[in-house]
Amino acid sequence: MDLDIDKLRALLDLLGEKDIAEFEHEDEAVRIKVVRVSTQPMMMSGHPMHAMSFAPPGGPPAGGASASMPATAASPTEASDIVDVTSPFVGTFYRSPSPDAPSFVEVGSVVRNGQTLCIIEAMKLMNEIEAECAGTVVEVYAQSGKAVEFGQKLFRIKQA
Repeated sequence: MDLDIDKLRALLDLLGEKDIAEFEHEDEAVRIKVVRVSTQPMMMSGHPMHAMSFAPPGGPPAGGASASMPATAASPTEASDIVDVTSPFVGTFYRSPSPDAPSFVEVGSVVRNGQTLCIIEAMKLMNEIEAECAGTVVEVYAQSGKAVEFGQKLFRIKQA
């Protein structure tokens, strides 16, 4: 599958700009379905992220019938100063930039808003996942080198 990431980013920006909630495109090589569940998309490295599924033409969308945006804030029953950082897509989770480098963060690390927490490799692209708030890492859920799912909890941060 040959997918032009710049064209995909431009498409996502246009869909967000026009406030389009759902878009589907299929050609001989790829099928793309974008579903915006929230009117306020998640941000990653300055680009809006949307729920997406890719599948070969004629096949069912990857990940089931529908996808939803991962919750980044803790549920109302939990402390309001706790933020769960979730995976914005399916990929391979890495705690460090290379196998011999130290982890970006550990339990107890103090992080600032926008600081890199990990990398998720998806479609041969390395995507930095950044802290959405300043605080202290209180839990690391994912294991380095293991697959993560869309919406899976990666970190828990206690806001400063």
